[in-house]
Amino acid sequence: MTDKRLRWQCGMAVAVLLLAGCSDDKGAVNPTPTSSAPQPTATPTAVTSTPVPPTTPPTASATPTPTTSVPARRVFRYQPAWPFTSEARAAEWQRSYRSGGHQPWHLDAAETALAFTQGFLGFKDITLITSRSIRGDEAHVGVGFQIDTGRKFTAAVVHLARIGQGKDAPWEVVGTRDSDLSLTSPRYGATAGSPLTAGGRITGVDEAIRIEVRQASTAKPLGTLCCVAAGGERTPWSGRVSYRGATDPVLVVVASAGGHSHGTERFAITAVRRS
Repeated sequence: MTDKRLRWQCGMAVAVLLLAGCSDDKGAVNPTPTSSAPQPTATPTAVTSTPVPPTTPPTASATPTPTTSVPARRVFRYQPAWPFTSEARAAEWQRSYRSGGHQPWHLDAAETALAFTQGFLGFKDITLITSRSIRGDEAHVGVGFQIDTGRKFTAAVVHLARIGQGKDAPWEVVGTRDSDLSLTSPRYGATAGSPLTAGGRITGVDEAIRIEVRQASTAKPLGTLCCVAAGGERTPWSGRVSYRGATDPVLVVVASAGGHSHGTERFAITAVRRS
């Protein structure tokens, strides 16, 4: 009995040792394959990455549109008094200037104002530029002469504006900025037939006001009235003048006074439409 019990105990011990060597602590033991043939191994599969499509571009509404800077078109808001009768005439000069440099003084507001005073109006005593103010397409140029004390005297402040398109658009006389001698009738830009009544105010003593009707395309006046006696402190004056031969769409009415120290000491203009 003792020998049998000993053999049984030894067999149990061997069985326990075999079980302990083939198990782990996370789950059941898998049976060990009995075949000694090598087991097939899994063939590694090449891992390929799927290309990520590029980010979808923004829609057309969100895409910034490149802008092209287009210069604004110059709008001429005045009556073309001198030297051009229209924007088309100004463009003709531009073409001749670009091709041959013809009459470059049109690009200088001060020279244009003096040419208007001396050449067109015929006021030869007025020889100096006394002031100038240029802002964009607008210019105010004082013209006058030198008196005995050496001081410059302003006979009028000529108003000019650029006419036409482009950087080389010329200057056009459109009126005057009035002070001691004003010309308020006929109204600027009004339609005026012949005869017309011109009038305004004047400050001075023993003045004689000469009235002329002119047009840019003609050297001589279309009509003249000489002279209207006036004087005082901002005293009203008026005169009626007839004219003929008008062909330009715009007429220039001129009032001037002088005779004390110079033939023409003050003047004013306005521009009206031909009826």
